[in-house]
Amino acid sequence: MKITWLGHSAFRLEESTGTSVVVDPYNESLVGYRMSKVAADAVTLSHHHRDHDDVSRVEGEPQIFDTVGYWDIKGVGITSMHTWHDAEEGAKRGHNLIFKYRMDGVDLCHLGDIGVECGAETGDLIGTVNVLMIPVGGNYTIDAAQAKEYVDFLMPDLVIPMHFRTPSCEVDIGKLDDFLDLFEDEQIVYVDGDTIEVDREYFDGDSTKVIVFSDKDF
Repeated sequence: MKITWLGHSAFRLEESTGTSVVVDPYNESLVGYRMSKVAADAVTLSHHHRDHDDVSRVEGEPQIFDTVGYWDIKGVGITSMHTWHDAEEGAKRGHNLIFKYRMDGVDLCHLGDIGVECGAETGDLIGTVNVLMIPVGGNYTIDAAQAKEYVDFLMPDLVIPMHFRTPSCEVDIGKLDDFLDLFEDEQIVYVDGDTIEVDREYFDGDSTKVIVFSDKDF
């Protein structure tokens, strides 16, 4: 399967069969750079803020999922779970959905704009994760240290940080280095480009790897 980072918290996930899902497409007016249009069979939205729900960036006639539930899209399993966008049970920023995807035997999890610290209840709700896409920039979400707590609890094979400030990003959030500094150098894998291909044989089980895509001006 392929994982392509589209910037901010947006990804395109594609199974080997060709079935694809776009996650949290964003509006350029808030983020500061433009998300290229992509095609997909489905779109999942963690919440309805403009930097996470611009479905106009997705071509074709995708099914859109923005509620709690389970769906099977051409063999791809999609599960969503309710959480909060802030530490005050939504009083500041409302609801947030965690999405899990089952593709080519791999369990992927996108935490959306989660704003609650990791605890046994949330961690057990998420369950087994091979690939974890997690916000690390703080302010509107968990910060780098809180994100590391999720990593330590869930012990995914791969972590893909998201929702952090880049040179072109205009959102008031922290930079990626704050998160990377919490890992050993040998755990960080720098990828040339914005796409990786993974399957179950990709995971060695020795330790969590943090995927960092090449910097680019979106």
